[in-house]
Amino acid sequence: MSNVEASETLRKGLPVRTLARRAALQALYQWQLNPSSIVEIEAQFMADSHIQLGSKDFFSALLHGVLADLDVIDTALSSALDRPLTQLNPVELSVLRLGVYELMSMPETPYRVIINEAIELAKAFGAEGGHAYVNGVLDKLAQQHLRQAEAAAQ
Repeated sequence: MSNVEASETLRKGLPVRTLARRAALQALYQWQLNPSSIVEIEAQFMADSHIQLGSKDFFSALLHGVLADLDVIDTALSSALDRPLTQLNPVELSVLRLGVYELMSMPETPYRVIINEAIELAKAFGAEGGHAYVNGVLDKLAQQHLRQAEAAAQ
């Protein structure tokens, strides 16, 4: 494995973007339960050894992007949910917000990759079966609103 390949794969064999998504999810969850300064939360996660050099920019982009676009994200989410946002499990809500942000703002990442990453986050941190709900909501949004052309081409 070359140095470039080694830097792409970190602890537990997870790619740097996956690790950044995990940290962003945890930071969003922390902010959601205890809305303190996002600067403080970000600094706490940046000091964590799981956030490696290759993933810090991606982590920051996700964290700040979700919070900057929160109203737009929540509006999009509300159109695809079967219940109010306030009734969602906080982990699943954070996963969904992260996934919607990526679907809206990161067209270079295939929508199926975004949804798969969100499913894995929900499996790792969410309630039992929550990953299926996350999958359904994000797939519906991708196909009907956020990535129609890409979904139709598949």
